Amino acid sequence: MTRDPDHRASSRARVRLLIAVLASLAAVAALVVVAHHRTTPPGTPSPPLPPSAAVGTGRPPGDAATTLATRPMTWLPAQAAQPHSQTTRTAGPSITLPAPSLREGRWIPDGFPATPEGALAQLVAFNQAGVSGGDPDTYDRAYAVLALPGAPPVAEAGLHVLLREFRAAAHLDPGEMAEGLVVRYEITHGLIKGSAEDGRYVVACTLGQFTADYHGYGTSVGVGDCQALRWTGAGWRISPGARAAYAASAWPGTSEAVDAGYRALDGAR
Repeated sequence: MTRDPDHRASSRARVRLLIAVLASLAAVAALVVVAHHRTTPPGTPSPPLPPSAAVGTGRPPGDAATTLATRPMTWLPAQAAQPHSQTTRTAGPSITLPAPSLREGRWIPDGFPATPEGALAQLVAFNQAGVSGGDPDTYDRAYAVLALPGAPPVAEAGLHVLLREFRAAAHLDPGEMAEGLVVRYEITHGLIKGSAEDGRYVVACTLGQFTADYHGYGTSVGVGDCQALRWTGAGWRISPGARAAYAASAWPGTSEAVDAGYRALDGAR
């Protein structure tokens, strides 16, 4: 029995979508890897901040914070983000992520402690919530939840750019559903680039596998993301001021990831 034209058109559309999705993933690293200089591997965990370190939400970053945020990250070629063999080397001991104090009923867990590790944990929670599903609209809503007034525009965020280009390559509008398409960002590594203003300002980065699967066909690529975060007295938020330099993207656990300073993450995710 001959299939009807609508069915054939639908089948062709699904095939075109699959091809576009897989092709876009091959180019993902080029979208998120920027020419960077080598940086110093992150330091050891820091003690909690004293209560007096709490600041208001509108405080702009100083020169030291801006310099920290904008300092380029380690340069890596686009090929470093593709799956390849891992190494036994590490950039240092695993980073233990603290648990949030506010989780129940919240889309993005919150209430992480006033430490650099707490800032990194907040970024992990934000990124995993925002990228899940592969829709830039979802990421933009998550960004709006955490961004303080004066934060960099979401359109400049590396993960927003990645998701926007990914959806464009798959011929999907933001918010449009595609049955059978599953996108996730599984964060396994991270780094603390540094802190300023007595630890109230932290630049943290995540690294994980960005995976797209379409009816059982899929592929993955390593994607990094960095954000500048500010302690408000109650939690970590995306800071006003300069956008953090784009992260180095590498396949997690490889020599390139180690060279960029990424360390394995333990604890809450």
